[in-house]
Amino acid sequence: MSRNFFGRLYVQVLLGVIAGGLLGYLYPKLGTDLKPLGDLFIRLIKMVFAPVIFAMVVLGIARMESLKELGRVGARALIYFEVMSTFALLLGLIVVNVVQPGVGMNVDPAHLDTKSISSYTAAAAKSTGFVDFLLNMVPTSAIDALAKNDILQILVFGTMFGIALSRMGRHAKPVVDMLEAFNTGMFMVLGMVMRIAPIAAFGAIAFTVGKYGLGSLLSLGQLMGSMYLTCIAFVFIVLGAVSRICGFSIWKFLKFIREEIFTVLGTSSSESVVPQLMKKLEYLGVSKPVVGLVVPSGVTFNPDGQCIYYTMAAIFIAQATNTPLSLMDQLVVLGVLMITSKGSAGVTGSGFITLAATLASMGKIPVSGMVLLLGVDRFMSEARAITNTIGNGVGTLVVARWVGAVDKSRMNRILDGQAPAPEQEALIVPHEHDVREGVAVGLAKTRNASA
Repeated sequence: MSRNFFGRLYVQVLLGVIAGGLLGYLYPKLGTDLKPLGDLFIRLIKMVFAPVIFAMVVLGIARMESLKELGRVGARALIYFEVMSTFALLLGLIVVNVVQPGVGMNVDPAHLDTKSISSYTAAAAKSTGFVDFLLNMVPTSAIDALAKNDILQILVFGTMFGIALSRMGRHAKPVVDMLEAFNTGMFMVLGMVMRIAPIAAFGAIAFTVGKYGLGSLLSLGQLMGSMYLTCIAFVFIVLGAVSRICGFSIWKFLKFIREEIFTVLGTSSSESVVPQLMKKLEYLGVSKPVVGLVVPSGVTFNPDGQCIYYTMAAIFIAQATNTPLSLMDQLVVLGVLMITSKGSAGVTGSGFITLAATLASMGKIPVSGMVLLLGVDRFMSEARAITNTIGNGVGTLVVARWVGAVDKSRMNRILDGQAPAPEQEALIVPHEHDVREGVAVGLAKTRNASA
């Protein structure tokens, strides 16, 4: 193969995943010691995540022609998120009842060692009801929200600040220009960080296989296999149907974001690609305001992969511990998860905490049964994160088509592998070599992409 092929970022990430898996299998101790490589990458991404999201949310809203447009986009995005996450929950519920991966395990929850999940149950104990969820949306201070990388609180403050700038009109131009320059600088930093993505993927996969081994995959392989197949079915059947209705191919879209998919596969975090996914969607022809509002909110409100995991894991524990659940009980599980799933973020481990909080609040399925998932949860988190990323990208295109904020001819040309038409405004193409050279994966200032 050509040198140019191996120079592509997604190829390097894939090679890192394969090499890490082999090292973890052949030298488990060494593989376990490489965990800091993956942790370092996630920390570097988190370093720029909050400021990038804040700036893009503020810029997106500040550039909207009216607050009515903000309400129109936000309302339709929330409707779409709720419908898709409900589909994901239902699909997971159906599959786990058909496959029944936990039946026959006959685990006595009283005999399970819960020390290994004590940190998760402690975190779950802090989870509260719907009223507290609403209160927690408001940060104690803007700095605190940015420091904690709290997506929901950043969205709330960023939305309010963006509305304020929008109402200021031309007087807000200096602030908007400053944020634009700041955001460009942050993407330059992100370009530097992405250069180590293959090394991070290598270390993260080596640690996973080295610590848990292939035996842990085989012991609960049926559950994990069902999870992966369900996520694949959701992407190609549910999201594929939605994509076709909106006039684009899910296959072509997956090819367009392949670098992001492989990065998520290696890092097991959908947050790791949010900034570059936003820039790619802008390049595709979606207007900056829609991207700036829908993508960050989708991380919190549209976790399709985690919704599939929640219902499958909850019912699996009930099956494994011989906990009887009627149809009504399962519908209650579904209803509770429709609320609790909206508080999940894109970081590895958040799904486990949310599941623990859900089971603890219901009191029907033993929380101690979650210890059964520890061996394969890390492997299933990759399927969750990839599905979350794809679902968020598709959702942004759907909402953009719904509100007429996407250049359809540009989108079709780019997804077909063609360059944008000459009469269309020139944008910086987000090739992976731009990332390796530290060049911002971004756009020049756009006019109205949907005009």
